[in-house]
Amino acid sequence: MANPDRITSGIPHFDEMAGGGFIRESAVLLRGAPGTGKTTFGLQYLLEGVRQNQPGLFISFEEFPQSLYRDAASVGWNLPALEEQGQLRMIFTSPKVLLQSLMTPESNIVRTLQQHGIQRVVIDSLTHFTQLIHNDHELRRVYHQVISAFRREGITALYLGEEMRSDYTSQEKGRLSFVVDTLVMLRYLEIDSAIQRAIVVLKMRSSTHTTAIHGYTVGQNGITIGKRLEGKSGLLSGLTQRSLISTVQ
Repeated sequence: MANPDRITSGIPHFDEMAGGGFIRESAVLLRGAPGTGKTTFGLQYLLEGVRQNQPGLFISFEEFPQSLYRDAASVGWNLPALEEQGQLRMIFTSPKVLLQSLMTPESNIVRTLQQHGIQRVVIDSLTHFTQLIHNDHELRRVYHQVISAFRREGITALYLGEEMRSDYTSQEKGRLSFVVDTLVMLRYLEIDSAIQRAIVVLKMRSSTHTTAIHGYTVGQNGITIGKRLEGKSGLLSGLTQRSLISTVQ
C-alpha cells in the first residue's frame, strides 16, 4: 500500500534509498555536475506524477523548449502530448520573473499552480539565482521565499543545482543545502580507469534513509539505480581509492 506521506520518485530503486520516497510537500535539492542526468531525473519525477494522477510543472531557466523536447523524445517521452492532455505544464522563464511571480498571488505562475492542481514541480536550475543575487544573506532569503511559496501550495518540489567542484563540502553560495529538506548528490567517478556515475542521499530531514553510495546509468529508459559501490573510499571527493579489507584468522 502506498504511503500517503510519501511521493514516489519514478526512479527504479531510488525510493528504497530514500526511505520510501520523498516526503510530501518537502523541498528536495538534486546536485550534480553538467551531464550527470539531473534534468532526466527531474522529468522522470514528473512523469511518475502523471502516472499517479499528480499534475506536474517543469520550470526551466536554461533549456529552450525544442531542445528539452528533443532530449526527452530520445528516451521515449512525448512531452508535447502530455501538455496537450493537461497532465504536464512547461514554463521557460528567468529567475527574476519567477521570483516576482511567486510573490504575486494573481500572477500567471501562481494561477497555473492553483487552477491545475499542481502537486509536483521541478526547477532547472536554482543555481541561476546566484547570477541574479551576489549577497549570500540575500540569496539565502530568496531561497527561503521560493521554497516557502511552493510549500504553501502543497507542492513537493525538486530543485536542480549545478555542482562544479569535486569536493561536495565546498562552501556554497546561499547555503542552499541547509535550506532544503532533502539533498541528493549525483557524481562522476573515475574507477579502474573508467568514468562511472554515483548517487547518494546525503540528507533527508524527518526521515531515515540509506547512506550507501550506488552506481546508476542514464539510458533509453532514463535513470536506473545500480548496485551499491563497495570496496572504495573517497567516492564523494572524486579521489577514489581501493579500501584495504583484511581478515584476521
